[in-house]
Amino acid sequence: MEMLSELNSGQWRWGWQVLLVVMVTLIGNFILTRLMKRLQKRLERTANLWDDTLLAAAKTPANIMVLVLGLSIAANIGNAYIETELFTEANLNLIRRLAVIGMVAVSLVRFISIVEQRLISNFELARVQWGENVDVTTLTAIAKLLRLSVAISALLVILPTLGIEITALLAFGGVGGIAVGFAAKDLLANFFGGLTIYLDRPFAIGDWIRSPDREIEGTVEKIGWRLTVVRTFDKRPLYIPNSVFASIALENPSRMLNRRIHENIGVRYQDADKLQAIIEDVRKMLENHPDIDSTQTLMVNFNKFAASSLEFFVYTFTKTTVWVEYHKVKQDVLMKIVEIVLAHDAEFAFPTTTIDGLDPNLFRSGEQTT
Repeated sequence: MEMLSELNSGQWRWGWQVLLVVMVTLIGNFILTRLMKRLQKRLERTANLWDDTLLAAAKTPANIMVLVLGLSIAANIGNAYIETELFTEANLNLIRRLAVIGMVAVSLVRFISIVEQRLISNFELARVQWGENVDVTTLTAIAKLLRLSVAISALLVILPTLGIEITALLAFGGVGGIAVGFAAKDLLANFFGGLTIYLDRPFAIGDWIRSPDREIEGTVEKIGWRLTVVRTFDKRPLYIPNSVFASIALENPSRMLNRRIHENIGVRYQDADKLQAIIEDVRKMLENHPDIDSTQTLMVNFNKFAASSLEFFVYTFTKTTVWVEYHKVKQDVLMKIVEIVLAHDAEFAFPTTTIDGLDPNLFRSGEQTT
């Protein structure tokens, strides 16, 4: 009986109250989690993208918010008995306001990131199924700007809440901005270089780029605000500061309209009477080839009296720009040229040397006469 009276006394009553609040908070958090899981399953069945995305973004911050509010109430109850300076009413209100601002900002950032990922997945699906060309780079840039805007807005709201005047901070920034600018000039150069890439869009994620000025060649994997990641053809990652792209020439073969076939072919001088017919047949073959773009420049002409051959050149463009398919088309074209040359009973030339008027008396039994 004495123990029960002690537990019910004011000395221990606050502990029971704190324990009760903590238990209610945990139970409420558990119930909220279960409700959100059931609601998410129902929303995923709908065709609307935004409802389940918003729920997925707010689920974790909502659970954390419930815990913060519950624990702040428990701390407030305990402070009434313990009377510490740490858990005063002002400090607890400040914690609640900061938690609300932070969780709202985190929810918005998560929402933007989830929407970005789902749209990119839909774009990739559309590209595979229907061949639609989607600018993923622009979507990524917009998502980054939105996340940055949310972070800056949250910071501007938090600073007055902490008692920091924005006007004083801006005045300090005006004085220290010059020193910071000099110290971070490379970082700023890369930032504006990334901004230029997003505005001018000389390349996008997935493009094959190369530079004749630098040893840069590969596929673009990521475009950030500070650097761009290029995967070289030997599968090495190449990290390039964005400021580099402002001072170099850059090629984007991924945006070419056609690929070119330009070959010089030589036949023997003995087959000079067959050269005209060979050239005409090669031209007809190219004009009728299903993988050759006849709307582009197409030339097959006798070009040169070489040392060991009569050379004509083939200049044409394929319809495909895919590297692997291009080489298949080129191989087919070259094999057909071989068939045409052989069909005219002609042969390809190779370097030879003919010596006329050689005196056989110059060499006798392996002994040279001088």
